[in-house]
Order: sequence, then C-alpha cells, then structure tokens
Amino acid sequence: MKNHEKKNTFVTWTKIIYISIAILIISFFSSNLAMGAVEISNIKFIGQATLAKGLSFQKTEVGGLSGITYDAKDNLYYAISDDRGQKANTRFYTFKIDLEKGVLQDSNVMPVGVTNLLDENGQPFPSGKTDTEGIAITKEETVFISSEGDVGRLIAPFIKEVILSSGRVTRTLPIPNKFLPDKNGKQGIRNNLAFESLTITPDNKYLYTATENALIQDGTASQPNLGTSCRILQYNLQTNQPEKEFLYLTEPIAPFLNVTGKFASGLPDLLALDNQGHFLSIERSFTGLGFAVSLFQISLAGADDIHQIDSLLAVDPKNIKPVQKKLLLDLRTLDIALDNIEGLTIGPRLSNGQQALILISDNNFNSLQRSQILGFQLKIESPIMRLLRQLGSVFKS
Repeated sequence: MKNHEKKNTFVTWTKIIYISIAILIISFFSSNLAMGAVEISNIKFIGQATLAKGLSFQKTEVGGLSGITYDAKDNLYYAISDDRGQKANTRFYTFKIDLEKGVLQDSNVMPVGVTNLLDENGQPFPSGKTDTEGIAITKEETVFISSEGDVGRLIAPFIKEVILSSGRVTRTLPIPNKFLPDKNGKQGIRNNLAFESLTITPDNKYLYTATENALIQDGTASQPNLGTSCRILQYNLQTNQPEKEFLYLTEPIAPFLNVTGKFASGLPDLLALDNQGHFLSIERSFTGLGFAVSLFQISLAGADDIHQIDSLLAVDPKNIKPVQKKLLLDLRTLDIALDNIEGLTIGPRLSNGQQALILISDNNFNSLQRSQILGFQLKIESPIMRLLRQLGSVFKS
C-alpha cells in the first residue's frame, strides 16, 4: 500500500473513531438529560435533637410528629401532629432548625408556631375525625395534609390542601374506591396503616402518597419475617385526579427479643427527589425491642401501573413489576437509639454545598418515647456529573 493510501486510511479511521466517540457522548448526554434523575451517592449522619418530654407550646402538647416538610423560601419546617383532637385541635407545628454549622443538636431545634386545621367551613375538625400523618408543601403558600381515617368507624382517609397562614382547607382530592374502608371488612385500607406518606414533585405537577401496608384485598399486613404489598398512589395536581398506582414491597424484618408479641412494620413516608419518579422512602418496624429503620432510594422506572387492578390477590404477582429499591442506610448501624421515625424532608444546602436531610419521629404521646429529629448530609449526583463519571469509565476501559 502506498504512503498516501496509508495516510488516507489512517484519516478515515481517525474520523470514524472521533465520530463514534461523538455519538457515544451525545448518546450518554441525551439519555442522562432525558432521565433528569438525581442519585444519592453518599449519606452522612450529622447529629440528632430530642424535644423535651411533654413540651408545651402555645397551650398545646408538642408530640405525635408524623410528617415533616421544608419551606425553602422562609427556611422553616412544618411538622404534622397525628393527635386526633384529643389533646388539642388537629394541627401542625412550625419549627426552626439551625444547620449553619453542619451539625444537629438539641439547641438547634425550636418550635415557633402552631396552626390549627380548619375544614371547608372554617371550623376545627371534630375530635376523632382525623388521623393526620403526612404533610407536603407546595409553591403556592399551601401544604397538603393526609389523614388515615378510622376503619372501625368507617371514616375514610383524606388528602386535603390547606392554606399555610390560616390552616383552612381549600381543596380535597378524591380517593379511589379500592382504598375506602368497607363495612364488611372485605376491601380497603387497614386501620392505622393507610396514607402516612405524602410528597410533591419539585415541579408541583404530581403528588404521591402510599399505603403503609397492603390493602385488605391485596394481601396480608406485615408480619415477622414477612413484608407487605403497599400501593403508591400518584395524583395529577393539574386535574386533581388520581392517575397511576405502583406496587411497593417492604422488606421482611425479624423481631428481636419480642417478649411482648407486638410487631409492626411498614412504609411511613416518601420524598420526591426529582420529576422523573425517583424518591427516598423510609421503612420502619417495631421489632419487640426497639425500632428498625431503613432509608431507600426508589425508582418508578419500569414499574407497572396497577391502578386498574382492584385486588392483587386476583392476579399473579409474578406478572407485576414493583418499584425498584436500593438500600441507602440501615439506621441501626448508627450509634444511637432509634425511636418511631415516620417522616423525612430535604432541608437546605449546608455550608459545604451538600444537601441536608431531616427525619422525625412520632412519640405517640407516650412518656417512654421521644420526639427525635435526625440530621444527615446527602451527596446528590446530578445528571451531568453522572454523565462525566460514566464517560470517564468508558475511556478508562
């Protein structure tokens, strides 16, 4: 082969290689931007705070804190109490949590407000009519609140939008029939195992909640060494309608020195990380001696929409693709005593640029329990950073 032919061949192959690399880069770039998904690459514990037992604020007992949400605009946190109107009106609290030094301790947490919930007529909810568990802030100076209802009294669960400044209900989302309690006990939510969780996507287009355990017609509640089948429910906030449902399978948990015989396990909260169906989830169990709490990152990508399936027992579960889960942290590995962790929210960026994560516990107004607040630092990898890491791996290989 002549020199000029060799040169032309070299140039041709060089062009092919460069074009191939360009196509690879564009492919990676397009797929990652299309996903737009964040990924938690590291989580670090930065401390805890415990509210004083029997803490009183504005003539109410602070407790039963089952859900928490962060108001980035005002750097405030709103925490819902699950008091059913027995100690005071149905309400949520406003907290300041100082994370400027990147650590969390008792002195960093302070209640600064309490807001009573008012129904559509501007009246407090009657005692025993609510079991408020979830709270999620919107961009419209409102929060959504979820209630588990009361199966024994055939009180349905609800999801309502509430004005932050007044606590008054402005909107109620419809609940699909399959979730409603049934007088014959053949379908619907299980008592105290319903809509604990509540979260809204960053673009404010979708709201998600989930059952803490399986619906009656979907299978058994969690048992020792046996998980349960929860349903994640997606609402379109533009139409106010439920659109999709997804199967979430909790992990089986072994009881530990369970001399009392009491056991409970389930899905108490979700937190939307992006607009593409990626969340953090908490799974919390009472194991007989203390609590087991695990934090997962989950994805709806590839999960089947099951909203048209009224009973999971009526279909082959092997044909249903559940949400994908990845364990981020088993909190039992932390050197602290865990309480009844039920809520979580993303907080502000810390001084080192990492994202804060706050978890909160429901003390059940029990003198043996605590209102515990846990702080974490998250390293969140953006799509661009993930793209660069993936490209680096390709060129190294």
